[in-house]
Order: sequence, then structure tokens, then C-alpha cells
Amino acid sequence: MRMIRFLCVASLLLSVLPFIETKRSGRGRGLKGLKNKHRRDRARVRGVGRHSRSGPFKFATNCSESTDSGEVFVDCERRNLVSIPTSDIWSRAPKHLLLAQNQIKAVRDGAFLGYHRLVSLDLQQNQIFLVEEGAFMDLKHLTTLLLQHNQLRTLSEEALIPMPDLSYLRLYDNPWNCLCPMESLVRTLQVPSNRNLGNHARCAEPIRLKNRKLKRVDPELLCKELDTSVNVNSNLTNFLEPSPIRSKSDATTLCHTYIFPRIRMECSKRGLTEVPSGIPEDVVQVDLSHNSIRHLRPNNFREARSLRILNLSNNNMEHIDKGSLSGLLHLRELDLSDNNLHFIQYGVLEDLYFLSQIKLGGNPWVCNYSIHYMVYWLRLHPGVRDSGLLCHSPLEHTGEDVEEYVHSYNRECPKDRQLSRKDHDQTDPELWGTAMEVQAELEEDLEPSHLRVPEKYQLIRLS
Repeated sequence: MRMIRFLCVASLLLSVLPFIETKRSGRGRGLKGLKNKHRRDRARVRGVGRHSRSGPFKFATNCSESTDSGEVFVDCERRNLVSIPTSDIWSRAPKHLLLAQNQIKAVRDGAFLGYHRLVSLDLQQNQIFLVEEGAFMDLKHLTTLLLQHNQLRTLSEEALIPMPDLSYLRLYDNPWNCLCPMESLVRTLQVPSNRNLGNHARCAEPIRLKNRKLKRVDPELLCKELDTSVNVNSNLTNFLEPSPIRSKSDATTLCHTYIFPRIRMECSKRGLTEVPSGIPEDVVQVDLSHNSIRHLRPNNFREARSLRILNLSNNNMEHIDKGSLSGLLHLRELDLSDNNLHFIQYGVLEDLYFLSQIKLGGNPWVCNYSIHYMVYWLRLHPGVRDSGLLCHSPLEHTGEDVEEYVHSYNRECPKDRQLSRKDHDQTDPELWGTAMEVQAELEEDLEPSHLRVPEKYQLIRLS
């Protein structure tokens, strides 16, 4: 009897056990609990086991980690990110975080918690319209913050307080609404010690302050509204001042600047007709290709003292003036390919002491005496690698290497002239100072003085 009772209890427990397990694993009742479990399992497979600032959210990034001069870089440019990755997914704490050209729209409070070693942060070319006051908490060592080319209309000074070492802040190309909420930020930017914070940023509205630099806006005007109860004409003279006229395009507002792997400025395909002004002194690489810059003028790159790489290809360039490359003492690579250059004017390349590569292909080089300077300069700088220097005209030299043309010119020129011996001896520079010329001078000296015709001028020839 006991055995029968034991078997009944055992069978009852076995029948109830699956139901209990289903409830435990599903964390709910019936199909709803099973669906929740299935959804969590799928998220666990897709994710990398981390949480976002807005709650549980798992996703994998294809960012790259690298080390340069002992500093850890995390490159997340162009990864279609919509939020800030958390710090715990990296193998080492980064010092430089690159998040440019993504789809981030808002930077929420605590977005960078755990990034306490970060020195530079690149958030340019996103769609950021909101930066909350606590967004940059934990960034005590940050020195560089790039927020240009976004959709920011306002920003509080409170957002900058967690970054006491911040010394370089870019805010231009944002539609800043210069009203009262911007007063504290504008006052901060105008502190003399903050000379590299917010340079070139301009008001987009209201109309009375449009195109005015944040650095030069009177903070008292930001909280003043136009009083319609008084004489409107007198107020218009005070508020509707003409916007400053910029006579030349500004590189910092027209071009995109990046800091990794080197400080570089991309101005390609911007419709430029001249070299923009204001290229920062610390920029190492500038890309001005695929524009309409037909003429390089003196001092175009006067401020770009650190420039190492300059790309001027595909501009239909026709003229390069003397002094247009002056100041580029450290330039190493120069690309002049695919332009409309016929020759390089004498003296243009004299300041390029450390040049190691020059690209010259795709230009209609004319093989006459004007091209000789280019060849002689390359001969005097054997460490410079050149490419594409081929004759385009005249027809008999088309496709010929310019250096070979100059060599044949010097070799065949005396024969082509077919000069008489007397004319040849007097005009050929290669014979100046030779034994033939010395003999002629001796014969002239031996002639009796009474037979010589008095000379009105004395000619002195310097070989």
C-alpha cells in the first residue's frame, strides 16, 4: 500500500515539474514568458554584453582600436552610430575617441562616464542638436572637443564645467540662436585666456545678430528684446547693424578638420576658386583637390607653417606665382597633377627644402625653354621623387620625358644653329673661357697699338 502511495506522489511531481520550469525560465505566464525569453536570447546573440546610457541595449560596433606613440586611439568614424558607445567595450581605456560622421543626434547626461582618460573627442559632422549639461561628466583630462558641423542652436556653460583642462573647442557651422540661454557660454568664450574656444562660430539668428561671431557679440544684447513701444527707427540703428563682410573664404568654416591620424583639413569638392584663408598653423595635411583654383598667389599658405602634405590636383590651375608656396619649409609631398600647367615659373619651388615627392602628371607641359627651370631644380634636388613630367607639346616632342628633352636640347642646340666659326665662338657660352677664346684674346693683344681702332665702349664678359 505504501509503495502504491509513493508511486502516485512521484508521478504527480513529474507531471508538475515541467510547468514549474516553464514559469521559471520564461519569467512570466504562458506564451508571454516564452516570448520574453526568446527575445532576450536573440539580443544576447547579437550584442556584446553591454548597456547603453538609456537602459539595457546591446549592439556590436566595428570600431578600430590602435596605438600611436603610446596613446590609445578608438576610431568610430563613419560607423552609422546613433549613440555613444560605452567605455567598457574597449580593451584599453582610450585617450582619443573619434566619432565623426555618424548619426548621433543627442548627447545625454553621463554619456561619457568611464572615459576618464580621454584627451580628445571628435563629434563633428553628426546631427547633434542637443547636449545636456551633464553630458561630459568624467572628462577631467579632456583638452580638445570638436563639435563643428552639427545642428546645435544653444549650449550651456554648465556643459563645459566638468572639463577644466579644455583648451581647444570648435563650435562653428552650427545654427546658433544668440538669445538669452547663450549668454553664459558667450561670456565664457570671450574670456581672454580662452582664446582657442569657439573661434569662428557665428550666430544664425536672430536677424539682428546674424553672422556675428560669438567671440564679438555683446552679451548684454542676448537678453534684450526689440522694444516695439519706442521709436523703431532708433532701435534699428542699434540692433540691425550690417553683418561683417568677409572678403575671402575661411578655411575653418568651409573645410572639415580631423585630428587622426594627423591634423588634416579636407577642402575637396567645395567649389573653391581660391585658396581659403585661415588655415590653422598646426594643420599637417590639406586637401584642396577637385576645386576651381586656377591661380596660386603669393602668401596663400603663409600661416600653414606645419604643413607636410598639400594636394592641389584637379583644379585646372594655370599659374603659380613666385612666393605662393613661401613658408612651407617642412612640406614633404606636393600634388600638382591633373591641372592646366604649361611650366613652373622660376623661383616657385625655392622654399621647399624638405620636399621628397612631387606629382606632376596630367598637365599639358610645353617643352620649350620655359620648362628648363623645372628640370634644373629636380637635378639640384636628387632626393625628390617626381612623376608625370612629360612633354605635351610641341607635336614633335609629345610623350617625351621632359628631362630627356632638355638634355637633347643642350646637346643639339649648337648644331642646329649652324653658326659661322666667328659668330659661334662669340655667342656660344660653352666656349667662354676655353683655349680657343684665350688664343683669340692673345692675338688681339699682340696687334700693334697704332693699327687698333679706338673703342668707345669696353665690354667685360663674366663667365
